[in-house]
Order: sequence, then structure tokens, then C-alpha cells
Amino acid sequence: MQAGHLAAIITVAAFFAASQPARGHGDAAHEAQKADSRPVAVNRWGANYFPNVPLTTQDGKTVRFYDDLIKGKQVAINFIYTECNEVCPLETASLARAYKLLGARAGRDIFFYSISTDPKNDTPAVLKAYAEKFGATWLFLTGKQEDVRLLGKKLGMLRERDEATNSHHAAQLMLGDEPKGQWQRNSAVDNPQFLVARMGTFFGWRDSWPEKSYADARPITVPNGQRLFQSKCSSCHSIGEGDKLGPDLAGVTKRRDRAWLTRYVSDPDELLAAGDPVAMALYQKYRQVRMPNLKLGSSDVADILLFLEKHAGAGASAK
Repeated sequence: MQAGHLAAIITVAAFFAASQPARGHGDAAHEAQKADSRPVAVNRWGANYFPNVPLTTQDGKTVRFYDDLIKGKQVAINFIYTECNEVCPLETASLARAYKLLGARAGRDIFFYSISTDPKNDTPAVLKAYAEKFGATWLFLTGKQEDVRLLGKKLGMLRERDEATNSHHAAQLMLGDEPKGQWQRNSAVDNPQFLVARMGTFFGWRDSWPEKSYADARPITVPNGQRLFQSKCSSCHSIGEGDKLGPDLAGVTKRRDRAWLTRYVSDPDELLAAGDPVAMALYQKYRQVRMPNLKLGSSDVADILLFLEKHAGAGASAK
């Protein structure tokens, strides 16, 4: 799974009806013809484009995709499945943080939707339990497999090779302003604060963040381990600030064997499948939220552990 950090923007042009000069001499006829000749904007990415297929929420309520979920709204949509052992948990954790950062805007100015790509397994009850693990309070949706695939294609979020292999998708979040016909694809695993700032820019929430000039920006150099921790780990873990979805990692390099840590960060699902006692204990303790397999290379794993080692004295209770 790959998460691009540059947003792909779909710009929708308005189409206008041709106007004809008024020929009538009566005021009423003239005004009527004048009204008919006014330009009419057509939203290419509206009801004629998006399928109005039925979906079911985690509470068992049936909704229509276009009429109930996106019509007249600003939305954020991603695709997940609950048995994913790769990036889905990170997506959901990152979006849960972003949702909280949005404050009163969440559920009022913008609506989040997570759609399952595995309807056979992801029943409303399963989705409800999954959402509760992450403290996610937006709508999680399931439906017929063919309807979900159609939505994925229409949104440009389901790749042909995924369909051929019955696999998942890239870690993407689609922002949509349906009334304006504007859609923008983003990484679903970006830093939540950055993602919220991007939402503010895209939707025109000028009061969201203070304006700063690029002239005031200074070059910054972030070590690879710190960058990886902030982008891949910080939604689920803190260093010295207590547990989040997963354990506080302050001092973890002192508590755990380095070889075990390397293996766990590199291939956590393999350790869990093998019944490793530490991995099993962590899985049970932290609401059975799987540590995602981020497909990191050996050098990236080493950089993350080095970063954690340098912050070993941040102070937290042992996990």
C-alpha cells in the first residue's frame, strides 16, 4: 500500500447554456425569455455521476450514497476493511485524531465516511466494534460488493490491480465539496494536523488556521527516525505522554530486546500469528488493535529504534 503526500485535484469546469437575444416586445415576455437565457451551471460530478447505491451504517441503518451521504455536503471518504493487518488501522487512527482536531466542524461542516471493501466479513456489528476500538464516531458503511467496487471506481480510489487480486487499495482520503463539484485526493495517513489544515484550505475555512507568509518559513531538517515516528507511529503511540491506542513507547528500547523490537516493527503480524507471548499480550491489552505492518525497510526500522532510544528518558510506566 502506498500513500502519496501530494494531493491530486480534480477541477470541475462549469458548462453554460447558450443565450438568445429577446425578441418579444411585451415586458413579461421579454423578462421570461431573459430568464431562460441566463447561464446555468452544470455540476459534472453530481447526481448524474455518482451512483445512488444503498449502504448500511454500523448501526444497521440503510442510507443512499448520493442522496443521504454526499448531496449538498463537504465530505471525507476512505476505504478500509477490519481484518486489514497493514495500513487500515493507521488510517483509522489518523482520521480519529483529525476528527477530534476539527472540533465543532466535524459532523457539521464536514462529514467523514469509511466504507468497507470486505462486505462479506464487515457486518454492521463488526464495523461498530471496529469503530469503537479507535474512538471513531463517524459513519462506517458496508453494502453489496459490486456497489462498493462501483463507488471505489467512481471515486478513483480502487485500482484495477486491486480488483484483479481482490486486494485492498492505496491509503487515500478523498475530500469532496459536492455543491461545488470539487474533489481532491490525499494521503489518509498524513499527520492529522497537516490533514486538517489541508481541509481548511480546500474547503475555504479561512478562520481555521492563522495565515503565515512563506517568506517567514525556515528550512528544517528532521532525522528520518523522527519523521517516520511522526508520520507512521504518533497516531497510536506517544513518548512519555501515556498510552494512546497502543502503549507509551518511552524507554521501550530498555525494556525490550533489540532483536525482538526489530522483528516486531518489521513484521508484527508474523509475530502475532506465531503466538509470540509479548505480541499476544499487547494485542489483548490494547483492545485487540493490530500493530500494522508498514512494510518498512531495515534501515527505516533501525532509524525508528534509534529515535526511540534517544528519547528513552522521556519517562513513562513500563509496558
